[in-house]
Amino acid sequence: MKRDLTRAELSAIEKCKTSGEIPAHIAIIMDGNGRWAKKRGLPRVAGHQRGVETVRNVVETCSNLGVKYLTLYTFSTENWRRPITEVSYLMKLIVKSLRNETDDLDTNNIRIMSIGNHENLPDEVLKELDYAQAKTKNNTRMVLNLAFNYSGRSEITEAVAKIAEDYKNGIIKDKINEKLISQYLYTKDIPDPDLLIRSGGEYRISNFLLWQIAYSEIYVTKLLWPDFGSEELIKAIYDFQKRERRFGLVSEQLQKNPKKTKNAKILSEQSI
Repeated sequence: MKRDLTRAELSAIEKCKTSGEIPAHIAIIMDGNGRWAKKRGLPRVAGHQRGVETVRNVVETCSNLGVKYLTLYTFSTENWRRPITEVSYLMKLIVKSLRNETDDLDTNNIRIMSIGNHENLPDEVLKELDYAQAKTKNNTRMVLNLAFNYSGRSEITEAVAKIAEDYKNGIIKDKINEKLISQYLYTKDIPDPDLLIRSGGEYRISNFLLWQIAYSEIYVTKLLWPDFGSEELIKAIYDFQKRERRFGLVSEQLQKNPKKTKNAKILSEQSI
């Protein structure tokens, strides 16, 4: 967060805050680093480097908007299939980024969390993740949640296996329902995303937060991640503010009683 927002960006943020609801939780699929570099005749790693700058801008914008949770799809389990040189660089980049940014994030009262399977990560990566999470654990302004070595299907599979084990051992005695399953997911301590953003123009979920985005609004932009920034983020939120979030209800019900939107959202997060 070393790049300060411009006056124009801060002004746009204040305008957005007064125009409607700000999503409490935004999740982002950061796609397009490689394509951005290729278009410029640069190696793929140049796109990842530039993508880090975008992350800084987005984190600062979200924290100023009042977003409480920002989940970034940092590295998927499928990304291990990429060329070994690129994977090695990405591991070094996450270590460098955490070292460079943790103190500043801490100063700005932002908490760092990470979800995913961390068992097989390089020791240096685990060390920096653990340090960043420990140092910022008491911060309250916003949670920056890094989905690292993450797979939505694996998350659900692990949850089901653990539930089966606990049920067999008598730890679980109640009926298995949605609320119980949610408590076994990586994201058990944070609410589901209100808004899912994908850069790069692809219309797919890519195994990201499959359970959690059941009622998320989805915004896809053709901008590649290195070209994404405060302006496009605010554009996505304006689009979100125009949506009618029904959670299974019909428009007429919401028009008669707007409070039903909030109640329906609560019910959607509980067991059925």
